[in-house]
Amino acid sequence: METGHVTGTMDKDYNILWFTEACLKNALRLETYIQDAERSGDTEAAELFRKAQSDSRKGAEMGKQLLRSRLGS
Repeated sequence: METGHVTGTMDKDYNILWFTEACLKNALRLETYIQDAERSGDTEAAELFRKAQSDSRKGAEMGKQLLRSRLGS
């Protein structure tokens, strides 16, 4: 099992990095989905995507905070 020997980053730390990146990418992707829904007049789908985007931003912020606290120590 990889525990940082190959990557130089422990799995648990890599997982936090991956999670944060995935949340940020998802927030960007959802912006496209929101615009698509708005263009087609589908306010229900647009609202769903806005909620999901907000949740992704929250996840990214939580990941960034955890990384900041770990990198600072």
